[in-house]
Amino acid sequence: MHLKQTAAIYAIGDQVPDVADTAFVAPGAVLVGQVRVAQRASVWFGAVLRGDIEAISIGAGSNVQDGAVLHTDAGYPCVLEENVTVGHRAIVHGAHLARGSLVGMNATMLTGSSLGEGAVLGAGALLAGGQHVPPGMLALGVPAKVVRPVEQTGNAERYAQLAQRYRRELQPVPDVSTQEMEMSPLRLEERP
Repeated sequence: MHLKQTAAIYAIGDQVPDVADTAFVAPGAVLVGQVRVAQRASVWFGAVLRGDIEAISIGAGSNVQDGAVLHTDAGYPCVLEENVTVGHRAIVHGAHLARGSLVGMNATMLTGSSLGEGAVLGAGALLAGGQHVPPGMLALGVPAKVVRPVEQTGNAERYAQLAQRYRRELQPVPDVSTQEMEMSPLRLEERP
């Protein structure tokens, strides 16, 4: 069972999201306007991708994790090349992420910033507008500073596999609260 249809996918004017048939868009994710999600890519629960100014492109095998926000500015599209990871609650605003790069949890990329191939922006870091992290390097801190080379994480492939599992196995659960009330020997009004 594929639940792509339960995500909030909206056109704005003539700008319509384009989601590949092998992509996974979780229930509760929001895609608006010029958003393209390529093959085997995934957009997870609570992520918001708002392509109302410029395009947002999610490359093949890339993943945008729970609660992340992607947006753009005039002249600054948001581009995730192939096998990119955007961690939980990260913000990517009008930025370019090269193949195999990773944005850590709760990190922020401001307009015009970029990650080179295989680069990593660490959790909680802030990459200033126009700032670039060279290929294969790790940047940490607020503001982010390049600190050392980094090895490839393999995170994108793990998420591509996880997304395929979700495409096959994710199913809504019947209303459990009703069942619990019926099965409980203690009524709601009797609970302390």
